[in-house]
Amino acid sequence: MAKGYHVHANGIRQHLLHFPGQGPTMLLVPGITSPAITWGFVAERLAAAFDVHVLDVRGRGLSEAGNLDYSLDAMAADVVALTTTARVSRPIVLGHSMGARTAIRAARQAPDAFSGLILVDPPVSGPGRRAYPSAWNWYEDSIRMAQKGCSGQDMRSFCPSWTDGQNALRAEWLHTCQLDAIRTAYDGFHIDDIHADLPEITAPARLIVAGGATVIGAADIDEIRQLKPGIDVRIVEKAGHMIPWDDLEGFLSATLDFQPIRATN
Repeated sequence: MAKGYHVHANGIRQHLLHFPGQGPTMLLVPGITSPAITWGFVAERLAAAFDVHVLDVRGRGLSEAGNLDYSLDAMAADVVALTTTARVSRPIVLGHSMGARTAIRAARQAPDAFSGLILVDPPVSGPGRRAYPSAWNWYEDSIRMAQKGCSGQDMRSFCPSWTDGQNALRAEWLHTCQLDAIRTAYDGFHIDDIHADLPEITAPARLIVAGGATVIGAADIDEIRQLKPGIDVRIVEKAGHMIPWDDLEGFLSATLDFQPIRATN
């Protein structure tokens, strides 16, 4: 059974959900508008192979919000700081979308802090690159609707392929996503250059690509392989960007056999 807890790290209150497992420690960093609880159905399955801790990224869920720095560097520093706490020591970091970009930046900030990276469909937008394919108003309109109070059926207009339960949970929790935090992260997709970080990453890494989305294409995979030689690539062929929501079994198949660096004495 999952249990929530708070720690003070990088100067703020960080909230996480713990899904106990017997395997190596995993820190799961969700995407731009996904509070930790929305990843519960995934984390409980990941716990078959990992001891899973799911982060509420600053400005989302039950972590600290308000007048904070919501930049990529700040979110990455949170992830690094969490590795110094008792429960999350030298973890595998599984990041989805924004969370994958955060994991990449964190691994550059602290190369020895992580035993591995699982990068799930990170946006490859950035300076001089094509724009992120989702428009800003999709985020703003859904958050403002959630702030007023909405139902899962209302949320279906934004997430038509999700189950009733998934839409209901998003309707319940999306209001916790502070709008300026989301705007800063969205703008960061186009400003921050994660490609420059990739050659500096020393931990083993796996890239999981949504084959049914346009976030990462074949040319992007080739470039990432050049920048991070040895990266393992798995493609979940029919899934959209929210891979576990579209094909949970395909996502797990691409994830559960990941092998981290083993600690040495």
